[in-house]
Amino acid sequence: MRKKLKLGLFGFGCVGQGLYHVLHETHGGVQAEIKKICVKTRNKERILPDHFFTFDRAEILNDPEIDVVVELIDDASVAYEVLKTALAHGKAVVTANKKMLAEHLEEIYHLQKKYNKPVIYEGAVCGSIPILRNLEEYYDNDLISSIDGIFNGSTNFILTKVFEEKKSYAEALKTAQELGFAESDPSLDVKGFDPKFKLVIAIAHTFGLFVKPENVINIGIDHISDLDLKFAREKGYTIKLIARAFKQNGNIYGFVAPQFVDTHNPLASVRNEYNAVQVQGAFAEKQLFIGKGAGSYPTGSAVLSDISALSYDYSYEYKKLHQETGLTFSNNLLLDAFVSFDLDVNITVKDFERLDSGYAANGKQYMVGQVKLEKLREWSLIPSVGVILAPECKFVSQDASTKESLLELKTV
Repeated sequence: MRKKLKLGLFGFGCVGQGLYHVLHETHGGVQAEIKKICVKTRNKERILPDHFFTFDRAEILNDPEIDVVVELIDDASVAYEVLKTALAHGKAVVTANKKMLAEHLEEIYHLQKKYNKPVIYEGAVCGSIPILRNLEEYYDNDLISSIDGIFNGSTNFILTKVFEEKKSYAEALKTAQELGFAESDPSLDVKGFDPKFKLVIAIAHTFGLFVKPENVINIGIDHISDLDLKFAREKGYTIKLIARAFKQNGNIYGFVAPQFVDTHNPLASVRNEYNAVQVQGAFAEKQLFIGKGAGSYPTGSAVLSDISALSYDYSYEYKKLHQETGLTFSNNLLLDAFVSFDLDVNITVKDFERLDSGYAANGKQYMVGQVKLEKLREWSLIPSVGVILAPECKFVSQDASTKESLLELKTV
């Protein structure tokens, strides 16, 4: 039977206000009400009366009437403390904090079992796309071989503006910030950390493997040069920041990197702040989910969906965790990449496992070929080096058990 829930909300920023609006506009829908909101900043003008707000987290965490703590703050360490305390006090938790989840997901799994209270976090991965619930329920018995796509709406918005409106990277970033799609410090988005956190969470529900985010390589879009953009336009490509994970012979491989995408790729038409998630299964085969990944209402509606699920006593079962055994995460890959760099950077032919082509122009060098993933991470830390995967990138495992195997993912 459906329960009416009393909510204690932490944070009342973009997503928190979005949740408030969608909750109060779904007439007769979710049976829930916000009792108290904990915020950090005093003397700030807000859309609700002062009696809704508190500056003391204990007022929510110690309130026996509050059933669900909804955590929507941007401080991952504080968010984790709130989550742990809420569970210990017998409260379910809804969160959209992908950094906190990625860093502590295995511990959170065990805390849920210890206190017999659920933590639900659909809003943390790809905004309005219900991918986690689908992985848990629809794909629970499917043999999934890969999950990938556009996991960050801010970078997709920036890249859309660059290609469709011929804006410079700096201009497109400024527009994204003005519209609230990118933070004043955009590094989590443009350096690929945000999609990496989401990928770590998705890997747990796709393959049943807990991976630490520091073990997953992320290469962002902040080093893409005018030469890269010129090359893409001449070839009829666009560029997308792709998060991907796939399974091969007992190993899970996962990373985030920009890639040239041709017009036949379904991801090429995913524009602006939209996200896309592609799942490849043995039985359902390939399916593509598209939805808004940034903004107040899309994420707020995902959080509301989690609250609604809790009113029916829903919890993640982590089904793949119990189905898959012996999987190992690995970065031992060779892949096809375009590397651009200043003439004074020490990158040579010997750094490539296979060099396909190369040229120099306008003070830059361009080399195309097969490179180790770890080497690409090393290069991506150099400000004057750009790394973009080839449009039909082949991934070759270097692990002993799969040394001779080859995986080709044309549409990621």
